[in-house]
Amino acid sequence: MSKVLLVTGGSRGIGAAACILAAKQGYAVAVNYAGNAGAAESVAAQIRADGGKAICIQADVSDEASVVAMFARIDTELGLITALVNNAGVVDMPERVDAMSVARIRRMFDINVLGSFICAREAVLRMSTRHGGNGGSIVNVSSAAARLGSPGQYVDYAASKGAIDSFTIGLAKEVATEGIRVNAVRPGIIDTDIHASGGIPDRVAQMAPHVPMQRGGSALEVARAIVWLLSDDASYTTASVLDVAGGR
Repeated sequence: MSKVLLVTGGSRGIGAAACILAAKQGYAVAVNYAGNAGAAESVAAQIRADGGKAICIQADVSDEASVVAMFARIDTELGLITALVNNAGVVDMPERVDAMSVARIRRMFDINVLGSFICAREAVLRMSTRHGGNGGSIVNVSSAAARLGSPGQYVDYAASKGAIDSFTIGLAKEVATEGIRVNAVRPGIIDTDIHASGGIPDRVAQMAPHVPMQRGGSALEVARAIVWLLSDDASYTTASVLDVAGGR
């Protein structure tokens, strides 16, 4: 059976690293992106240069119609999906809860939580033996913020990732007899450009002294955990949340 993977938010950071590493493990990869087509195509080009197969698909994961269309394109161009990495997510500028607008909070949950639900729904409809599928694996990208709360900065982001942890456990138990494993990784301080989008471009350097390992992590270190959870090497692992946070 061919291995077909969708990585949401696959054009940069952890998502891009997961795409490239998974392709080396034999997955045909759909690289989802929201707006930066050039970055997504760069990831796909690297996969193809290494002999792999990849396509790029623009879709806003918080928009149901866009997600449905994305999965239909994967069906046609790559075949039925066997693996999903729910990686697409946003953070915002540091702000206390008593200053947050409803628009900010809604955007955070629409992308980080609703998007993961919609993508997982479409994946389960294709993977589940209940629906005639052959099984598969889902990995959700959470955050150590789910445990730490991110006070004074990103409580809304932390709460959205707490929801991802609960979603992971519940969905895993729901489909455990249907050939699907569902797990999550909780990255800590990882050196990607999400920190710049949250207004603290040097956050890794700032936070490194507070990490037991005294450094930030790399996108590749998280991607290795993701690809392991996707693989048959993790065949008895489901409903698990794996911290990749340097001990923090």
